[in-house]
Amino acid sequence: MHQYWFFIGSFPVRAYSTLFALAFLLGISVTLYIVRRERKELVDHFLNLAPLLLISGIIGARIWQVFFFDWPFYKYHLGEIIAVWHGGLSIQGGIVGSLLASYWYIRRHKLSFWVIADLAAPGLVLGQSIGRDANLLNGDAFGGPTGHSWGLLYPPDTNAAQTFPGQALWPAEVWEGQFDVILFALLLLLKQRRWPTGYIFLFYNIAYNFARFWLEHLRGDSMRFLFNWTAAEWTSVIMIVISVILMIILPILYRKKGDPGKIDVSPSA
Repeated sequence: MHQYWFFIGSFPVRAYSTLFALAFLLGISVTLYIVRRERKELVDHFLNLAPLLLISGIIGARIWQVFFFDWPFYKYHLGEIIAVWHGGLSIQGGIVGSLLASYWYIRRHKLSFWVIADLAAPGLVLGQSIGRDANLLNGDAFGGPTGHSWGLLYPPDTNAAQTFPGQALWPAEVWEGQFDVILFALLLLLKQRRWPTGYIFLFYNIAYNFARFWLEHLRGDSMRFLFNWTAAEWTSVIMIVISVILMIILPILYRKKGDPGKIDVSPSA
């Protein structure tokens, strides 16, 4: 676990920042590969969306982390709110921010939200898996104490070690990253057959949030609320319920209006 790769003079090259950038680049690269194979006419739209999603994702992720996950810390350290290079980006908040920005773009260009979402889902979860590697190296998004002699031991200068000095912690972020890789493979397998448009994205949403809910039980870095659940657990439950309802509603809508993934729609430039 190394928070810094090296220094250029006094400037630190942080593991968190570089892996975050790598996660975005690999995620968008996989997405563009899928788009070129399945919907070539949408390539330019995804290239236009990429910087918008990066910025809105970072803003959403930071807002979620600061105000829902760790406000007791940030209310006494207001200067740290903008210090995203120190870590502290919520995946769920990033998804919400990206969804809002992409919805604005999609509406403006008269595209199908569900077509775009299905194409983006595999690259999104691959990026999430690499993002958890960034958390591991940075010593954040850590688990609680295992209560045993085994577990992750973080370097003394990390947030994890300072929160639980000398204690072995559950590898919650490692297991989540590993699950994300499995989910990435499952989404590619699901794409081998025809589903109602939107189902790939909704399956991703349900599977990821189901795993996130249970792994949150092991986390040691989040505030807990009603039922002793973290903000991430509450977010996961809400997202699962919404996704299941949409899985029921979408086929009904498609019977009336047609499935946008099976209709030859010429998107606006």
